[in-house]
Amino acid sequence: MAEPGHAEAVANLRMRVGEFVRDEVIPAELELLASGRSPTEELRRRLQKAAADAGLLSPTGPKRWGGLGLDTGAQAVILQEAGYSLLGPLALNCAAPDEGNMHLMHKVATPEQQEKYLAPLVRGEVRSCFAMTEPSPGAGSDPSMLRTSARWDGDAWVIDGTKWYITGADGAAWAICMARTPGHGDQPAGATMFLVDAGNPGMRIKRHIGSLDIGFAGGHCEVVFDGCRVSPDAVLGEVGRGFAYAQVRLAPARLTHCMRWLGLAQRSQDMALDRAAEREAFGSRLADLGMIQQMLADNEIDLAASRSLIRDAASLLDLGERASAETSIAKTFVAEAVGRIVDRAVQIHGALGISHDLPLSLFLREVRPFRVYDGASEVHRMSIARRAVQRRAAARDSK
Repeated sequence: MAEPGHAEAVANLRMRVGEFVRDEVIPAELELLASGRSPTEELRRRLQKAAADAGLLSPTGPKRWGGLGLDTGAQAVILQEAGYSLLGPLALNCAAPDEGNMHLMHKVATPEQQEKYLAPLVRGEVRSCFAMTEPSPGAGSDPSMLRTSARWDGDAWVIDGTKWYITGADGAAWAICMARTPGHGDQPAGATMFLVDAGNPGMRIKRHIGSLDIGFAGGHCEVVFDGCRVSPDAVLGEVGRGFAYAQVRLAPARLTHCMRWLGLAQRSQDMALDRAAEREAFGSRLADLGMIQQMLADNEIDLAASRSLIRDAASLLDLGERASAETSIAKTFVAEAVGRIVDRAVQIHGALGISHDLPLSLFLREVRPFRVYDGASEVHRMSIARRAVQRRAAARDSK
């Protein structure tokens, strides 16, 4: 149960974030739109300093290290407000992959690792990345295909492999690298997470990968680990438990992605509503034309359904549940709903929506990859269907 005054405090914080995004962050989108490139480090630092000065930095980060320490239900409100601008999550330091890494480090890292890696991340002093995905035939939607390996050579772990499409890698101070490991002492063979500093000579960025979206600081990169030596204290958690720790990160990260993108969808709908109310054609306002009304109504339905799915999944996570099924359903629906909402907003604006006079065309490019990130929609549907079949079989067997 929420503490007395919790709802009022969240509402107040939401108002402050909304004002900050409109006054400080949305104007910065013009820089991104004009450059056609990912946010620069200078832009990130400038926006995050403004957020820190306003007392809004790192809403999901633990209080111990300077974050606001919001529970998942409050995050659903605040991250949507931050997501009203494409740069809002970056400004508040709650964007991927840093936000997911904060959660994972808070749950799994040792006190020493938290002080060295998590604390500067929460304070916005550094960025990080999560090196899991690999080029074919390596790990992608199927993590069991992991090919990057790490072996123990007596005094250090040696990592070898190539990671692909690693968001934020360029300029990240450190990476969490997933590698396959053999049995080690009494710890089983499996996958292990390693903390690798950017200055490690065995880790290098091979290239930037051109992509449909440009909204992530540091872009998307191919990263090579070649004889990358790390000490025993670089192991995050325990050897052989990497896949289990990935689940600690995945469910909340799926949901925070939904929260952020829903904010951008709401912004697109607001723009569509304004356009429909102001623009006249065929002797009436667009808002009075039946086909436009249907698009606006469908947007409202998608927004309401998305908020409900996010809220229900968030409540389960706050109760300590894994909520794997609920976050999977929310991620699949919201990813597609957001795309529909932005697309309809573009259509309502006509050529203006396609032009760079408005940010809608940029939004359209940015939200499309969400149906791939954090698990493709098809993979989630496979998982959702399997769970449904198992649940029904269990119900039949119990009768």
